[in-house]
Amino acid sequence: MPDAIFAHPRLAAVYDALEADRGDLDAYLAIAAELGARHVLDVGCGTGTLALLLAARGIEVTGLDPAAASLAVARAKPHAGRVRWIHGDAGALPPLRADLATMTGNVAQAIAGPDDWQAALSAVHGSLRPGGRLVLETRDPARRAWLGWTRQETHQAVEIPGTGRVERWHDLLDVSGPLVTFRTTVVFASDGEVLTSHSTLRFRERAEVEADLAAHGYDLKEVRDAPDRPGKEFVFVAERP
Repeated sequence: MPDAIFAHPRLAAVYDALEADRGDLDAYLAIAAELGARHVLDVGCGTGTLALLLAARGIEVTGLDPAAASLAVARAKPHAGRVRWIHGDAGALPPLRADLATMTGNVAQAIAGPDDWQAALSAVHGSLRPGGRLVLETRDPARRAWLGWTRQETHQAVEIPGTGRVERWHDLLDVSGPLVTFRTTVVFASDGEVLTSHSTLRFRERAEVEADLAAHGYDLKEVRDAPDRPGKEFVFVAERP
């Protein structure tokens, strides 16, 4: 089940306003241009920000997400008809022969269950054409990003047109090996409603991701640094031979 932050209609509706800085997507737009991608699969497309940016560049895009509420937001955006939206996990993918598949943000880490992760890698491999690339990012566990997931460090308040003032923050709840669980709290000033969402992310070591990619038939081409968070993340570029 997707986390409430993506699956609850009221939370999905304010997600873009609370995540207004999406400079992290510039690297993926550049990779699509670098590879000359004509068809991109956006795995975990959420509210469709990257998918629509790619489509605006004339690229055929398929957006996949398990959260119906997030897809409803995406489908309501201008030019959403340019994108093929699919509700479901990677197992719902039809044959696509995509040139590029992406997992941006927390997507790869949010697939926390080992079986789900293996199934996703296999399904995405099947959706790529021979020579197609998978690009995914994941935080370097050594940097212990979760130490900053406190109310003091993450609190924000945003005035959203038509909604009013919305506050949000994160609280770290548990660290058990590679699994990190935190709670997101969102407060709507207009009526005082408080909604919470619990999320668990898996922090995989670089060697683990490399081994998983190889086990599912990918050739690892390179591991890049994330330009928006240098030294904090791994960006894997792998090819279906």
